[in-house]
Amino acid sequence: MKIDGGCHCGAITYAAEVDPADVGICHCTDCQTLAGTAFRTTVYTPEANFTLLSGQPKTYVKTAESGNRRAQVFCPACGTPIYATSVGAGPKVFGLRVGAIRQRDDLPPRKQCWTRSAQTWLGTIGFLPKIERQ
Repeated sequence: MKIDGGCHCGAITYAAEVDPADVGICHCTDCQTLAGTAFRTTVYTPEANFTLLSGQPKTYVKTAESGNRRAQVFCPACGTPIYATSVGAGPKVFGLRVGAIRQRDDLPPRKQCWTRSAQTWLGTIGFLPKIERQ
């Protein structure tokens, strides 16, 4: 599936080819902190299927509890997360942040990981009152 996306301020834009079956939610505490919310939704694509169309993202390298290092790539102006990938040489797979993809409604999650860290209240949000607009 062809997708396109970008950051909130418009400085970073990109296009990519993704498999809609490869969308997942991560509940790890790193994703919660880096996303500023309860979880992060990601779709994976090989680096060769990603094209940066505009802007120059910034990279922050996060070392996980396991010792693995991940490059967190984001807009330096507005902070929108764009993708994460491995650090060092070798082929890369980009974990594109679904929130920054224009076709995000067409990319429902198919799996969840790190569920032991999931917020206990997530199962109750379907029962909360819904307000369509502010």
